[in-house]
Amino acid sequence: MTSTFPNISISTERLVLRPLDEDDVPALTDMMNDEQVVAWTDVPQPFTEVGARTWITAYAPGERASGRGLALAVTEFLTQRLVGLIRLTATDWHVRATQMSYVVAPWARGEGYASEAALATAGWLFGDQKLERIELRTAADNTASQQVAQKIGCISEGVLRGACIARARAQDGTWNEVRTDYIVWSLLPEDLEGTAEPGGFTSYSDWN
Repeated sequence: MTSTFPNISISTERLVLRPLDEDDVPALTDMMNDEQVVAWTDVPQPFTEVGARTWITAYAPGERASGRGLALAVTEFLTQRLVGLIRLTATDWHVRATQMSYVVAPWARGEGYASEAALATAGWLFGDQKLERIELRTAADNTASQQVAQKIGCISEGVLRGACIARARAQDGTWNEVRTDYIVWSLLPEDLEGTAEPGGFTSYSDWN
């Protein structure tokens, strides 16, 4: 039985989702220091290029090798510019379920990239990897993330009260942690019926 995700590239009409590499360090650093990303994720702050390189070369490959998850750079097909990130975490290969999250760079918002990348990833997970459930968790006030979940067909299952730590900018410019709720969403294979067919995927032969 499969217990790890393969090295893959997923293509859509506008995007290529692929493993991160060291050339992504500068763009990943800029993206992860964006205020919206800081507010709604647990990314360390400040997020340095050293941290980005460690995440790309050690943490992400370790997550994949262990079977726990997968990180994919979301890039524009025409420009090859990094425009976002898809992460799979807490994967349970017996239950055939995983958690998905997404980040969009500030220079690429408003283009529908998050929903396009998430939908393509879901299609690959259900089709090639034979998963049966994808779970998303969005902070209660993160309406942009909730709109993506709704757009790709997710069903809201309920609220985890006080389960999320978000961050808010203080008057002195520092970040304060703020406890809030998680909204839990799920996506099952049948939920994708009638949605646009995601792009195909091909395997990388070698990637560390």
